[in-house]
Amino acid sequence: MNIKPIKTDGDYKEALNIIESLMMATADSPDGDKLDVMVTLVEAYEAKHFPMELTDPVEAIKFEMERKSLNVKDLEPMIGKSNRVYEILNRKHSLSLNMIWNLHEGLGIPAESLIKPPCTHA
Repeated sequence: MNIKPIKTDGDYKEALNIIESLMMATADSPDGDKLDVMVTLVEAYEAKHFPMELTDPVEAIKFEMERKSLNVKDLEPMIGKSNRVYEILNRKHSLSLNMIWNLHEGLGIPAESLIKPPCTHA
C-alpha cells in the first residue's frame, strides 16, 4: 500500500477517487484494507476541515425516533412518563443528565448532541 497523509485539497480529491475505485473491494482483502485506511484518513481530514455543527438535542431524538420507528412509549424508560417525554419533545422541559445518559446508551445519540442547549425556535 502506498498511502500518505491528506494535507491538501488535491490530496483529499485524490483520496476520494481512490475510495471510489475501491468501493467494491471485499473485506479482509488487500484492497479492502486499503479502503478502510483511506476512509479513515478522509474522515480525519473532513473532521478537521469541514466540522459539522452538533444537532439540536430534540431534533436528534426525533430523528432517532423516526429512524427506528419509535413512539413516545418507547422513550419512557429513558426519559420518564409520557407527559415528561412530550415536555422534552415540545421543548417545555430540559433534559437531565440522567436522561442524556439514558438516551445516549439507549438510542446511540452522541452525548455531545444531547448536551447542547435546544433551539427555542425549531
